[in-house]
Amino acid sequence: MIEIKAVFRPGRLPALRSALMETPGFPGMTVTRVEGCSAPGSTGKSSIKEELTDYSAKVRIEIVCSDDVADRLMDRIVEVCQTGQIGDGVVWKTDVDKVFFIAKNYGTT
Repeated sequence: MIEIKAVFRPGRLPALRSALMETPGFPGMTVTRVEGCSAPGSTGKSSIKEELTDYSAKVRIEIVCSDDVADRLMDRIVEVCQTGQIGDGVVWKTDVDKVFFIAKNYGTT
């Protein structure tokens, strides 16, 4: 299993949700509103005060999925969220050793 996390511009969320829902194997996601800032020096800020107060609204999504769909989902995230501007966001994946569904009867009929 793989966990995908992505942080990106909030305005891209509706389009991303639609694109992911159309992607075969998409298992669902968790969405969190977050704030973040760029690395010092990457945005051309002229003072430390500007660098320390430069937080902008972002969205973070988390998806736990099978290995075979992870790269496809990551590609969709980049494709939909990329605007070509600094601050578009970041996406990464990590291995997950175990996953348990909390619902006792999840997946049964």
